[in-house]
Amino acid sequence: MTKNVGGIDRTLRIIVGLALIAAAATGTVGVWGYIGVVPLLTGLMGWCPPYALLGFNTCKTK
Repeated sequence: MTKNVGGIDRTLRIIVGLALIAAAATGTVGVWGYIGVVPLLTGLMGWCPPYALLGFNTCKTK
């Protein structure tokens, strides 16, 4: 797996993922908030399957 998620993209994914998980854990939003695990994991791994399928790459280093 080659990294295809760049710095700003990774940071935003991690922040949004953590925010959704926190909102779900506190009961602010429903159980659907745990979908925040997906952007959190893609941000931490630096690889996004849909980006790979569609040919997107926000990572500057090869």
